[in-house]
Amino acid sequence: MSGQKFHPRTPLGRAINNLEETLIALILGLMTLVTFINVVLRYGFNSSFIWGLEVTLILFSWLVILGVSYCVKVTAHLGVDAVTNALPAGPRRVLALIAAAVCILYGILLFKGAWDYWAPFAALQPTEGRWFPLGFTEGVRDRAFYTTDQVPMLGIFRWLEEAINYGEAYDKLPRVIPYFILPFGTGLLLIRFIQAGIGVLRGTRSSLIVSHEAEDAVEDVAAMNRGD
Repeated sequence: MSGQKFHPRTPLGRAINNLEETLIALILGLMTLVTFINVVLRYGFNSSFIWGLEVTLILFSWLVILGVSYCVKVTAHLGVDAVTNALPAGPRRVLALIAAAVCILYGILLFKGAWDYWAPFAALQPTEGRWFPLGFTEGVRDRAFYTTDQVPMLGIFRWLEEAINYGEAYDKLPRVIPYFILPFGTGLLLIRFIQAGIGVLRGTRSSLIVSHEAEDAVEDVAAMNRGD
């Protein structure tokens, strides 16, 4: 993954950046560990964690969704800027602002859809409105009793039984936990789009996407051929 080196300017920014990077690394490490242990158990002891595959899929979805917003922050997403780079600075900035506005609109739609999908699993109400939230609906039947297929219930989440499941015990991890990444991740993505747009407006950022991974790869190959 290529992009600009990100240097947070404030202690809070550095703390958030370290938290994001640590969480992404932890998720990747857990995926690798669970998969490795399951392979050893299967081929060495003819056994396995029955919940291993489902946990890996949940962790992978968290990794992808968190990675999307993180890559917006560090400008690691790929983009085609051959046309915009040929323009003068003024028109290029205008197009960058238009792109930022479109991305923010896209982020709003994503966040609304994510909330509307997740809310019933948390015994909350989805929003009204086809495209934009116009308030909350009433009387939507909750899905708080839905659980994962195989993931065991963890003791730290037992408080959810009283909070959203009317005191009924969960025998498996409720889906509200793994699905929480949907509103959280899309909300974080929306914030990153807004931050990027402000950066373009202030002149501290030239575009939303500046990664040139393909060009960097070509340069690396050329350097190798030259013997550099």
